[in-house]
Amino acid sequence: MASVVGSGAFSLQGGERAAVTGVLDFDSVAALLPQGSAAITAGTAGFIDLSGVTASDSAGLALLLEWLSVARAAKKSLRYENMPAQLQQLARLSEVEELLLWD
Repeated sequence: MASVVGSGAFSLQGGERAAVTGVLDFDSVAALLPQGSAAITAGTAGFIDLSGVTASDSAGLALLLEWLSVARAAKKSLRYENMPAQLQQLARLSEVEELLLWD
C-alpha cells in the first residue's frame, strides 16, 4: 500500500523491497523521511526502487543520503535500484555518487 505525500509516495513491496514514486522535492521529502526511515529500521526496505521517481531536486538527493545514514545507524543494508538519470547527475555534481550505489 502506497502512502502519498504531496507529489511523492513511499510504498512497501513485500520482503525487503520498497518503492518511491512521484516527485522528490522540498514539499514531499519532509513527510517521506519518517516513512522510509521506519521501514529501513524495521528491515522492510533494504532495496528501494526509484524507477517511479519522475523528478527530483537537491532535497530528494538529501533524502536518499539521510536514509543511508538511518540504515547505517540501524546496522541495516540499503540499496537503491533504478535511480533516474536526473538523480545520478545531481549526485555526480554534488560529489556524493560514491555514497549512492545504483544498478
